[in-house]
Amino acid sequence: MKIIFTTFCFFAFLFASAQNIIISKAKLQDKIKGGWAGQTIGVTHGGPYEFKFLGTMIQDYQPIQWNKGQFKFYFDKEPGLYDDIYLDLTFVDVIEKYGVDASVDSFANAVARAEYPLWHANQAGRYNILQGIKAPASGHWKNNPHADDIDFQIEADFAGLMFPGMINSSAALCDKVGHIMNYGDGYYGGLFIASLYTQAFISNDIRWVINSSLETIPKQSNYYKCIKDVINWHKQYPNNWKKTWFEIQRKYTNDIGCTDGVFKSYDISAAVNSAYVVMGLLYGNGDFDKTMDISIRSGQDADCNPASAAGILGTIIGYNNIPSKWIEELKEVEDRDFVYTNLSLQKMYALGMKHAEAMIIKNGGTVDETNVVIAYQKPLAAKFEKSFEHIIPTERRWLGWNGALLKNNYSADFKGTGLAIASTISNDWGANTDMEFKIEVNIDGRKEVVSMPYNFKKRKYELYYNYNLSNTNHHIELNLLNPSNSINITLTDIIVYTDEK
Repeated sequence: MKIIFTTFCFFAFLFASAQNIIISKAKLQDKIKGGWAGQTIGVTHGGPYEFKFLGTMIQDYQPIQWNKGQFKFYFDKEPGLYDDIYLDLTFVDVIEKYGVDASVDSFANAVARAEYPLWHANQAGRYNILQGIKAPASGHWKNNPHADDIDFQIEADFAGLMFPGMINSSAALCDKVGHIMNYGDGYYGGLFIASLYTQAFISNDIRWVINSSLETIPKQSNYYKCIKDVINWHKQYPNNWKKTWFEIQRKYTNDIGCTDGVFKSYDISAAVNSAYVVMGLLYGNGDFDKTMDISIRSGQDADCNPASAAGILGTIIGYNNIPSKWIEELKEVEDRDFVYTNLSLQKMYALGMKHAEAMIIKNGGTVDETNVVIAYQKPLAAKFEKSFEHIIPTERRWLGWNGALLKNNYSADFKGTGLAIASTISNDWGANTDMEFKIEVNIDGRKEVVSMPYNFKKRKYELYYNYNLSNTNHHIELNLLNPSNSINITLTDIIVYTDEK
């Protein structure tokens, strides 16, 4: 049996025959701390730029500001910035209570019944679960227009940090958790990020970490092609990340599902935002500040992308090698619990070590007083999934500056294989927040009733969507069965789909 004693300066080819990898417990702990600290630094640094730059980069003349006390400001004033982390911690808490083999329902119900607000695929998945649509159906694109969105990507860190060097064991956990809210490219985003963390424990070669992690993604997927293109564009333009950014814009910014992004510059797709993470890691070339800077300047989800990039790089280099200017300020909040949780960074440093050691043992490794022995896993590709298969958007029907008020009924005609209706809800002061609207939807004489809670935490993200129609003319009618004098439902856009043929 071949043993590799890691100095983190070895060549990737050695892994081809490696069975076991030895890491000191001190080094393992340092890397776990680096991962959790890195993502906290990255999301805080990028926070002011989240979705402020859509379809454009942040130009060089605009500095990426950092204000002293920024960690404390967000913890005190805008703790919701850390949604990517407290969602991670929700899954960590389930594992702490019930073990890594907890049922998918345990993970799904923890998210569905949590007090925090959610958005996009997470929100759609929560609604589905509360309405009785269980995982993995809750994340499937037929039930979730946001299936390809970034959601699982931003909360999959935990699944990599607890499986150092055990990429397939991490993938098995991702398969269970990631399909609560995502499918296809959206699921692959989380699987890839988690894989990057697992490999970050066993090599400091960023290119090897990226390439070996990509082996978990099926090659025929759009996601694989996007990340592979970024790798190749980096080779073609090794000193100019902006050229790679433009290539990403040219080829991959064609969101199909998310109603906020179809035919618009807003792009929350996992493929595009993962591309910005990889771009930061490749062009940052091990420089912590530069890695974050590029991921932020790429725009779109400009807080979560540097969080992923800095978390992965933090795992590669370890907590003790993160520049001291970040760690000195981070110490101000390391003992503070993240909002909606009872877990702080300090607690996660210890709990992360506990879970990693347990998973090392569970997966054929050993732990002694000074070292851990990891049974290395050669990456295996996940099964192929494709969201929005054989359909494309053909029209975004804008319903006016003020939208169309659904007081009693609304009707429209369209031609295609499906549609999605974007909506908002507003209210006067004193409205009943337990209100749950019932809307009868009638398409060509086929009726169903949709529940639309007023409470945003439980609400359906889009009032209605259907991707299963025949490619012909259709008539849709919406009838509000229980109108309110104080709460208004407003229809904002209708997106129409047809088949690829």
